[in-house]
Amino acid sequence: MGVSRRSFIASVAAGSALGAWSLTEPARAAVPAAGAVAAPAASAAGDVVGKITVGYQGWFACTGDGAPINGWWHWSQDWSKAPSPATNAIKAWPDMAEYTHGYPTAFGNLGDGRPATLFSSYDQQTVDTHFRWMQQNGCDTAALQRFNPTGGEGPTRDGMAVKVRSAAEAYGRKFYIMYDVSGWTNMQSEIKADWTAKMAALTASSAYARQGGKPVVGIWGFGFNDANHGWSPSVCLDVVNWFKGQGCYVMGGVPTYWRTGVSDSRAGYLDVYHAFDMLSPWMVGRIGNAADSDRFYNDCNVPDQADCNAHGIDYQPCVLPGDVSARQRAHGDFMWRQFYNMVRVGAQGIYISMFDEYNEGNQIAKTAATAAAVPTGSGLLALDEDGTACSSDYYLRLTADGGRMLKGQLALTAVRPTPPVAGSGGDNQPPSTPAGLQATGHTGTTVTLSWSAATDNVGVTAYRVYRVTGSSRTELGSTGATTFTVTGLTPATAYTFCVTAQDAAGNASGASNTVTVTTDAASTTNLAAHRATSESSHTQDYGSGNAVDENTDSYWESANNAFPQWLQVDLGARSSVGRVVLTLPPAAAWGTRTQTLSVLGSTDGSQFSTVVGSAGYTFAPATGNTVTLTFPTAASVRYLRLSFTGNTGWPAAQVSEFRVYSS
Repeated sequence: MGVSRRSFIASVAAGSALGAWSLTEPARAAVPAAGAVAAPAASAAGDVVGKITVGYQGWFACTGDGAPINGWWHWSQDWSKAPSPATNAIKAWPDMAEYTHGYPTAFGNLGDGRPATLFSSYDQQTVDTHFRWMQQNGCDTAALQRFNPTGGEGPTRDGMAVKVRSAAEAYGRKFYIMYDVSGWTNMQSEIKADWTAKMAALTASSAYARQGGKPVVGIWGFGFNDANHGWSPSVCLDVVNWFKGQGCYVMGGVPTYWRTGVSDSRAGYLDVYHAFDMLSPWMVGRIGNAADSDRFYNDCNVPDQADCNAHGIDYQPCVLPGDVSARQRAHGDFMWRQFYNMVRVGAQGIYISMFDEYNEGNQIAKTAATAAAVPTGSGLLALDEDGTACSSDYYLRLTADGGRMLKGQLALTAVRPTPPVAGSGGDNQPPSTPAGLQATGHTGTTVTLSWSAATDNVGVTAYRVYRVTGSSRTELGSTGATTFTVTGLTPATAYTFCVTAQDAAGNASGASNTVTVTTDAASTTNLAAHRATSESSHTQDYGSGNAVDENTDSYWESANNAFPQWLQVDLGARSSVGRVVLTLPPAAAWGTRTQTLSVLGSTDGSQFSTVVGSAGYTFAPATGNTVTLTFPTAASVRYLRLSFTGNTGWPAAQVSEFRVYSS
């Protein structure tokens, strides 16, 4: 099994030189005086700021599930052997009720006599189930953990990224790639190659998380004071700045004592930490009860928040449910105290550690509620280990309420509002039906909806938006607000929508009135025609101006054998752009070829962000040597840049016409 955060924590607990680091923090940074006004948040609300992000491992496999790794990945200490009491690698047992396929283990039967089976993350239904739980419980964004993908785990991790994208799109959640660099020897070069060749393409998804218009990328592990995280500050800073240069918003999973550079943090890394757009200090293994959370609030969180405010960095502290096996959970009181502390400190977002981390026992995903759902003789505990009955979804529901408090939908309170068993609080009353649904705007590919707020005896937690077709409806996403923009629509097409409201107990309202909207016709005005262009290079007389001259027989061609290359057009003013059409000369001599490219956008010509992630596009004479790229959402830009990394038909980038349309 590869290096993990868990093994690092274990080494500390075993008596390394850091053995006392979780107990006392040395001299803390200055804290603003009482009454001082904190600096504003570095970023406005987006897909991570103002949101609940859950760490998603997606790293469980079973023999026979079709995963390339072909073993009991992370379920067993020996992946070639079925999990059993002797090979067990987990600290809590999942509630298997909602998985359509379970894989037999070598554990004894469950307490109620059922066979002891486990799920595979490689089954799409598993990932869909997890993202449905996220949708139902206010988990806005999932950070898919990606460890070193260059070894034997790589193909399985690649497959998981595709499955997560599919589930996020289906259930209206956001996701992003979070690299865990633990033990990654050639990290500096390989992480860049992995992003460029594979992961950047995911940013084309409408579900890929963006902050301030930039795709989010997480990097966990810089600066930790152990042998698995030994890169110099210059190497770490190079990687952070490289991703920022790719137009990314970069989140850093950093040591608890990042600010002071002691204990779990190496000294001399403060410039690295301050280079991140968002900081999320690790807390698993640092706290184990509510009193610990209060102490860290004073010793770490308050000065951390002040430092982030002073440097324009978004602060995203961790909240964890607690290790079931260590009896840390206190039927939710431990987790709620953390939510309370992180909201009152003014955090810009919250990172849940983790969604499906059954290995550390810190999962919020559905877990065996009683001994009846745990294998006999396994030694594993259920959620009722302290004598308080807790439903299997309790920590999902608790997360939903913590998210409501973060977003101001629930007043700040130290008193946990979530009953351990759903319905035990007596809430069986659904919200009122949302009223006044209307379309407030539309383009060729989007429709913006708004409605009047519903009411509820406890509180509305979310609204679900549906497309209505005849007597059926398809969920498009959910939101805590009373507006929602539907994206990815077809121009000149009629769509019908409705909305429902949901409360924390899962009660749903009736459907709102329907509204039917016809999207705008596709634009026929080429915004790039005869505009100014620039380029990375060209060969002979095939300059960049050829790509906007409205002559399909002329073309731009970059220098040969010198990828990457780029072609850029200045639209003259900031414009709403929803579609790009690329052509090659229609002559039969131009045979079929695939060019790998991405689309970047900028308002000032210097800072670019990804609009459409890198992917291969096939130009074929049978289809006019034409390729159309429709943006997931319209981009407001002045400059558009095509970035090329490959061409199967010629060792250079080639474009005859670079046409840009509003929709």
